[in-house]
Amino acid sequence: MDREMHGGAGGDFGPTWQRVRHRLRREVGDKTYRSWFKSLHLEKVSDGRAVMSLQSKFVCNWVISHHYDRLARLWRDEDRYVERIEITHQPRLETRERKPAEQSLEWLDKDEGKPDSVPRENRTHTDQVPDLFSNPLAQPINGHDWGTGDWGQLDERYTFDSFVVGKSNELAHAAARRVADYDEVSFNPLFLYGGVGLGKTHLLQAIAHEIRRRNPSRHVLYVSAEAFVNEFLKSLRKKNTFRFKDMVRNVDVLLLDDVQFIAQKGATQEEFFHTFNALKEKGSQIVISADRSPTSLDGIEERVQSRLGWGLTADIHPTDFELRLNVLRSLAERQLKHYPGMKIPDSVLEFLAKRISCNTRELEGALTSVIGYAAFGGGGQIDLDVTRAALKDLLKKSGQELTLESIQKTVADFYNIRPSDMKSERRGRSIARPRQVAMTLCKQLTTKSYPEIGRQFGGRDHTTVMYAVKKIEELRETDSVLDEEIELLVARLEN
Repeated sequence: MDREMHGGAGGDFGPTWQRVRHRLRREVGDKTYRSWFKSLHLEKVSDGRAVMSLQSKFVCNWVISHHYDRLARLWRDEDRYVERIEITHQPRLETRERKPAEQSLEWLDKDEGKPDSVPRENRTHTDQVPDLFSNPLAQPINGHDWGTGDWGQLDERYTFDSFVVGKSNELAHAAARRVADYDEVSFNPLFLYGGVGLGKTHLLQAIAHEIRRRNPSRHVLYVSAEAFVNEFLKSLRKKNTFRFKDMVRNVDVLLLDDVQFIAQKGATQEEFFHTFNALKEKGSQIVISADRSPTSLDGIEERVQSRLGWGLTADIHPTDFELRLNVLRSLAERQLKHYPGMKIPDSVLEFLAKRISCNTRELEGALTSVIGYAAFGGGGQIDLDVTRAALKDLLKKSGQELTLESIQKTVADFYNIRPSDMKSERRGRSIARPRQVAMTLCKQLTTKSYPEIGRQFGGRDHTTVMYAVKKIEELRETDSVLDEEIELLVARLEN
C-alpha cells in the first residue's frame, strides 16, 4: 500500500490527502511548499487521527512549529472525522516505490540539474567527487561527520593567535572575535569581503577553531561555496536533498567562504536562500566571505544580496607596509623553526614588505622561496643579495611593470608639479620633497640601482639618491601625513 496515498485503517484517503496538499500549496506558495513540504508523507488515518511524517528531523520540527495549526485546519476542512494530526520524524531511504509528495524538479536551472544516468566517461569533476556524507575517512567536527576537503576541513594554522591585525583588517578581526567569543551577537550575518589573500578564509576558520575550543557542544560548519554547490548538485542527482539540508541547516554556526561562487547558479541560490532563512529563524549565526561587497556581487539574486547585507559588513583593505612587515615577522618565526640557526635580518623583511605588496599569500610565497634558497643553495645565510637572487624573476617582472618614468609622473601629479621638475635644478621645498619621495619609491618599487635612478633625475649623483631615500625613511617615522601620502602613492602605482 502506498504510504503517501492511503490510510492505515484500510480506507482510501488518496483524494483527501491530495486536496489537503493542493490547498496547502496554494496557501503557502510554491517556494515554501517545495522547501518544507515536498517530502511530507501520509502514514495513516485512523481513530480520528491523521499521521504524517518527514525524513528530516530539522524540517519536521520546523513544520510543527510553523504550520501545525494550518495542517490541522486543512485536514478538518477536508475530513470532519479527523480530530487531530501528528507530524513525526521518520528517517528512511527513498525508493522508486516510495516517492515524496512532490517529485518534480522542473524549477531547477537546466545548467545545474543533471540526470543520474550520465555515463561515467562523460561525467564532470563534480560528478566524480566522492560522496562526502558517506566517506569513511571523514573526520567528525563537533560530533558531526562533515566530510573532508573544503567541506568542513579546517587548517590548523588559521587561528586568531596567528592572525596579524592592522588598520586594514581591525574591524573584520574584531567582529570575527565577537562571533567566536559569544553565543549570541547583535549582528547576523557577519559579511567579510576583500581581495585575494587578505585573510578572509583565515578569519572564518579562526572562528571555527575558537568556538570548538570554547564550546565543543556547538555545531559549527565551515564550507567553501564551491563545495556547497558541488554537494547540493550531487544531492539532487542522488535524490537525498533532505540529508543535505539536515547537514547545512541543523547547525549553530555556518561559515560560508567565497559566496561569489554561487553567482549565476539559480538552483543553488534558491537552496542558499532558504538555508539562510532557516538558520536566521532558528537563531543560528551566519558568517560569509566574498571578494566584493553584497551589492557588488554580479549574478547574485537581489533577494540574496539583500539578506547578505542584513548584518555587519566589514571590508578588509589591502595591507599597508606596517602590516606586511608584521605578517612577515610572524611567518618568519614560524618557518625558521624548521631551520635551526638561520636568521632573517630586519633589512630583508623590510625589503620584502616594500617590494611585495599584493597580499599575504604572495608574501608567504616569497619568504618561503628566500628561506629555501638560503638553506639549499645560499650557504644557510640570508641577506639582501641572497634575497634578490632568490626572487630575481619576481623582482624582474615587478621592475618591468613599473618604470622610473611612470613613478615620476604619478608623484608629480599627486603633488601638483610638472614631471620635468623631477629633473630640474630647482631646490624649493615644494619641488625638492616630491623629488625625494619619487627617488625613494623608485628604489623601493623597482630593481634599478642608485646610479640608474640618479641619471633619470637629471643626471644626479647616486649619493644624492641615497640621501633622499634615507631622509624620507626617517621622516616617515615622525611625519604621519607624509607616511600616509606615500602609502597612497604606492597603492596608486600598484593599481
